[in-house]
Amino acid sequence: MESFIDFFEHIPSTFRAGILVGGILIFWIIEGVFPLFEIGYQKVRHALINGVLTLFFVLIGLGFAGILLWSSDWVSTQQIGLIHWITMPLWVQAILAVLLLDFFGAYLVHWVEHKVKFLWKFHLVHHSDTHVDVTTGLRHHPGEAVFRMLFTILGVIVAGAPIWMVFLYQTCSAFFTHFNHANIRLPLKMDRRLSWVLVTPNMHKVHHHYTQPYTDTNYGNIFAIWDRLFGTFAQVDDSTKLVYGIDTHMDPREHEDVANLLKIPFQPYRPPIGSKFYETTKNE
Repeated sequence: MESFIDFFEHIPSTFRAGILVGGILIFWIIEGVFPLFEIGYQKVRHALINGVLTLFFVLIGLGFAGILLWSSDWVSTQQIGLIHWITMPLWVQAILAVLLLDFFGAYLVHWVEHKVKFLWKFHLVHHSDTHVDVTTGLRHHPGEAVFRMLFTILGVIVAGAPIWMVFLYQTCSAFFTHFNHANIRLPLKMDRRLSWVLVTPNMHKVHHHYTQPYTDTNYGNIFAIWDRLFGTFAQVDDSTKLVYGIDTHMDPREHEDVANLLKIPFQPYRPPIGSKFYETTKNE
């Protein structure tokens, strides 16, 4: 266990980059062999668009890396957080920390982004992708990095997670981000059995359907238990019937132009059709 802790406490930057880039390349190959949808778009051009957004997102996230590190060191030094207040084996602490970080840093912030207009305008850039594949997982407006990092820091404080647990969580999160968005087909029975505990490709693809109510379901990234626990879980019998994108931005001139994608949060708000905000604004 000591060597495991030491590895993640001093995890090499090359390893973290390898998880990010290597994961994309591996699932890029797999989705070419076992695709859920046959490729009918310019895959390389699509990847470049998402790649530019990813670069901006990562740069903003790096600006908060010091705050994340300080928060983790502070809760560890002050013995703040659940893993310090409740006696449990170290391996249980690690599982609890990853669970809580996934809840705050993935599920909760994601749910909030769908409920708050201001945050949604940033997050819908992710939903605007009409060809969901492995590169979509990292397609986010750079402004969203601020919200995600703040909620992750909240998770660190609640859990009391030392930095090695934070890096363990981030490694798992990166893998599942690639896995869930990849354009791959899993056997339906396998997918549904796994989705009792973990977020699977079929489960997350429902979230990327272009209209409500499916858009507002399946918020999780690593663990499916949060969606099942809070009543936001949904599934469909045939994922090939899903249509990706968001109903307010289906025009390629909007969702395939990086400059426009960066400007979307600052454009007039367009509520999704069928949302509680739609009826009050459709005639404005």
